[in-house]
Amino acid sequence: MNVTVHSLHFDADIKLIDFIKEKLNKLTQFHDNILTGDVTLRVGSDGERPENKHVEIRLAVPGNDLFAKRKASSFEEAAVNTIEALRSQVEKDKTRLREVRG
Repeated sequence: MNVTVHSLHFDADIKLIDFIKEKLNKLTQFHDNILTGDVTLRVGSDGERPENKHVEIRLAVPGNDLFAKRKASSFEEAAVNTIEALRSQVEKDKTRLREVRG
């Protein structure tokens, strides 16, 4: 899967990008038709709140896109939470495809 990471208004550390790519690539074990992953990282404008790190991920899957976004006090935590939400979507999509194919 080709993963693209965009960081808005800051430069993301290479360790963070590698962490996200590694976690995201694990989704291919649940659904082998994921084409691309598009990740957007941004720091929210609510700077006084601890949970101002936003992660949005869109997965391109044949037929439709899967999307999730979460916020947390760190990008790593937000990324894990977002990927977990996508995992359940990926599993549902894979089940739906099996039912359609019969």
